[in-house]
This record gives sequence, C-alpha cells and structure tokens, in this order.
Amino acid sequence: MFARTVPVLAATLLLTVPGGVAAAGSVEHPSVVSANPVDTTPHVLDGIVNAIALVGGTVVVGGSFSEVSDAGNSEVLMRDNIFAYDLATGRVLQNFAPELNGPVHALAPGTGGTVYAGGGFTATDGSTTRKLVRLRLADGAPVPTFGAHAFGGSVTSMLRHGSRLYLGGDFTHIGRVSRTALARVDAVTGAVDPNFTIKPGAPRSARVKVYAMALSRGRLAVDGSFTTLDGLSRPQLGLVDVSASRARVAGWRTDAYAADCMPAFPSYVRGLDFSPDGSYFVVVTSGGPGGPRKMCDTAARFETRGRGTVRPTWVNFTGGDSLYSVAVTGTAVYVGGHQRWLDNPRGSDSAGPGAVERQGIGAIHPVTGRALPWNPTRERGIGVKAFLAHPGGLLVGSDTIQLGREYHARIGMFPLP
Repeated sequence: MFARTVPVLAATLLLTVPGGVAAAGSVEHPSVVSANPVDTTPHVLDGIVNAIALVGGTVVVGGSFSEVSDAGNSEVLMRDNIFAYDLATGRVLQNFAPELNGPVHALAPGTGGTVYAGGGFTATDGSTTRKLVRLRLADGAPVPTFGAHAFGGSVTSMLRHGSRLYLGGDFTHIGRVSRTALARVDAVTGAVDPNFTIKPGAPRSARVKVYAMALSRGRLAVDGSFTTLDGLSRPQLGLVDVSASRARVAGWRTDAYAADCMPAFPSYVRGLDFSPDGSYFVVVTSGGPGGPRKMCDTAARFETRGRGTVRPTWVNFTGGDSLYSVAVTGTAVYVGGHQRWLDNPRGSDSAGPGAVERQGIGAIHPVTGRALPWNPTRERGIGVKAFLAHPGGLLVGSDTIQLGREYHARIGMFPLP
C-alpha cells in the first residue's frame, strides 16, 4: 500500500530544494553523527528523561527523576524533575535546582537566559505554577512576569517561535480561557493569543491530546488523539497555517493514520520533526504489529506542500515495536523507541525478510527511507523520549543506562565526527 522507497518525483523535489535554510528549531548536519557518545555528559540516576532544551551553551533536561551526578563523580546531586548542565564540559549547574512537584514533559528555550517547562507539576519551589513555568537559568527561580497556567490536564509539548509560545497537551483551559489541548500564548506575559483558536476534536481515546508539535516556514505540524481540527477531518495529524495574524487549518491532509492499530493503542502517533529546510517532516508511531498495510510502529515521511489527500513518501516499519522520538538533520532521520529492527515491513514481533537490527535507536536515509548503517545500539527499556539535534551533535534522553555500548545513564550525546 505504501512505498518503501522514495519515488523518483519525490527524490527530485528534495534535490531541488535549496539547502542550508534552517527553520526555527531545526539544525542541519553535514554528516551522520558518530556512533561513539561523548564521555562528558552527566548521569540521571533514576526515572526517565522526557525532554531536552538548549539555551545558549546550557542543556536543560526534564523528566521524572530525583538524582543526577557529573560524569566520573560519585557525588549525588538532588534534582526534582529538572536540571541543567554545561554543554561543553558536561558539568551540572549548581545554582539551577528548582523543585518541581511533578514530571516535566516539555521544554522550550526562552530569551534572556530562561527556559520554559511544561508537564504535570502544580508548584515550583512551593509557589503555584500549574503545569507551566518560565525559569531563570541563573538561579532556577520562576520569572514572575510570565503568568500562564494550564488547567484540566498537563502540558506535553511546547515550542517557542519569536514572541509566541505554542502549547500542546490534554488541558482544557489556559488561565480562564478555554483552549482544548492546543494554545498559543505571549512568550513574555503568558497571555492567551485570541488569534489562535485551533481546536482539536473527536478524539480516538478518552480525551483530546496533542502529543507532538513542530514548526517550520509558517506551518505548525501537530499530532495526537484527535480526528478533527476545527471540525475538518484530520485523523491524528494536521498542519496549521500560522503565517498570517490569525491561524487557520491548512488544506493539507492525510488518511494515513485513520486505520486502527491494536486496541491498547487507540491513538498511536507520537513524535514528529521537520527537515531543516521545511520541505518535509517525519512522524513516528507506536501501535503494535499491524502489518505492511497499516502505519503501526513506523516512521513515515510526508511532503509539507503536498496537495489533496497526501500519502507518505516512504514508510519504514519496525515490525511491532514503538517509536517515540524523531530528529531530522538533512543527512539522517534519527528514530528512537524500544525497537529491535528497522526495514521490517513483514515482521510481527519478529525479524521479517530484509530486517536489520537497530536496538533502541537508529537512523534512516531521508531520501530512500531505508536504514542507514549507523548502529550504536542502546538498552531498550521504555525507549527514547527525547532527541535534540544541535550544531555539535545529537542529544538523546531515555530511561536506560547504556548508550553506544557505554554507561550513559538516561542522557547522552553523539557528536559530529
């Protein structure tokens, strides 16, 4: 049903797009990253890493954990679901230790040495910060001028573009303003933007939830447990035009995720990311073994400017294991979860013909849709919940302690060669 390699037309389109045009929040790499992780990253000693942000030269890490340590140091540092470290040295920042009373699911870099954190917490250092807070890196204190709070659910996805902060999750209100699972607020004050009223609806699960967002060239891609956006059919995936003053649902649509996977996964889309030039994006899914005619447990590329009902350019199947995260760098599409294989359309919790082993992490060629030789491996666990590509390499956050056949507890980095 779906092509496993890119048709000639799609490959031609990719090659004619001018290179080197990096969209907000995306990074282009000249090559595939090394399979040997750097030795300087700190260790998260318990729980799981859900999110990573880079603010200048500082890496901020969020999740559900309580203890961290510097590489090569046995001293245990207490950190409540968030911490920061210096990218160059790997040393944990001593003065950034805010106490968040619940998990962090999303992070976004702010201006002026700040970071936004979203999740399931309700307080920071004992002060009310419902599911959303802006923190100073210098001392970990909340920025008092930012007053946004989420009600009715958590914040699970977040990105900042200029003076605007986009929020996704399963909340029902931002402050006193009704917003279902998706909102845009002022990045300084937290005031809800009246020109962004896109409403996901008709959920496949018990409630509407936005799992992931990405933004490039005026297009906001969103996926989650919805089947409509502003009443228009958009099963689990849609694009929003945010280039004008008032946002509107773009005409782009696909039925790729309309089919059911296993009953345990009524909604199965997970991570997504745009290419550096914004010409395409890749979506990864869970769902359980579904066979080659369904999009369960897959990575799939879509052209951003496709017309009509868009079909994926290529699909890569794990054969029954979930993918949660994806990072697109132009030279590679990195995917992470608890997968055992890629190139496995005929597998069903097994290695089918042509399958290649890619334990917990892998890379896919952006044009052919086939697995690249890059194969560092990682301890599988739940899976990779966070990627962050930056000019020096690829940061990886998960729930396990082995990455690239070395000890790297829950956070690590593959550098560019």
